[in-house]
Amino acid sequence: MRPIEGRYFRAGLVRAGLVALIAGCALWPVASTAAPDVVTLPRDLSPWGMFENADIVVKAVMVGLAFASLVTWTVWLSKTLELARARAVTKRRMAAMERDTTLDAVAAHLRGGDAVAQLVQAAAQELGLSRGLIDDDFKERAALRLERVESAMARRIARGTGIVGTIGATAPFVGLFGTVWGIMNAFIGISQAHTTNLAVVAPGIAEALLATALGLVAAIPAVVIYNVLARGIAGYRALLGDAATQVLLLISRQGSLKGQPAAALAPAAE
Repeated sequence: MRPIEGRYFRAGLVRAGLVALIAGCALWPVASTAAPDVVTLPRDLSPWGMFENADIVVKAVMVGLAFASLVTWTVWLSKTLELARARAVTKRRMAAMERDTTLDAVAAHLRGGDAVAQLVQAAAQELGLSRGLIDDDFKERAALRLERVESAMARRIARGTGIVGTIGATAPFVGLFGTVWGIMNAFIGISQAHTTNLAVVAPGIAEALLATALGLVAAIPAVVIYNVLARGIAGYRALLGDAATQVLLLISRQGSLKGQPAAALAPAAE
């Protein structure tokens, strides 16, 4: 390399070094002022950490949704056990009625507070009030009594399922309210911080979206559980309808076998 070219090359290196030094000095204050913002950002972005850093309104929404989910699963467990027990008792009582031929024979030994026992007791009470006369009017009155008992038993078994349907219908909107409130607070924080850095914006939005996630977690199982319980209750009510029809068959058979007004069942009605 010739001496003149070497001097130009060294001069270029010196100028490049000076430019790099000036640029570093210019950027140093920006880096130093951005460092405290990064330090103050929430580091724990786990679900529990986002819950702790959320606004008080968003926290209240999340706690309410968690409680609603707990209520849903509690109702599901209790109603599932109750339906299973009621179906088993009803089938056992219906099998017992199949072994007897008349209402007198069934009412003599069928006692208790289950649905089938109440159906038999209602028919026996109406027979006692009718002075043992089994005619078309008595059958109509007995059918009305059985229908009332059947409806009462269905309402009792369905008690508590309405709240599950309410949770399934309203939980997404409650979660959406928490999300809207959280995002509103996040934008207010952005305006106060005078920055649109994603590292500053993302935690607040993530905390807000957690409310919507909890709303869906509470709503989806509630809708499924409500539909399952509704089908179970409908099946149980159909089983009660079969039991009521069997009681009417016992009444009709009793009138046909005796060929005369049946004996009053006042003791059985008691």
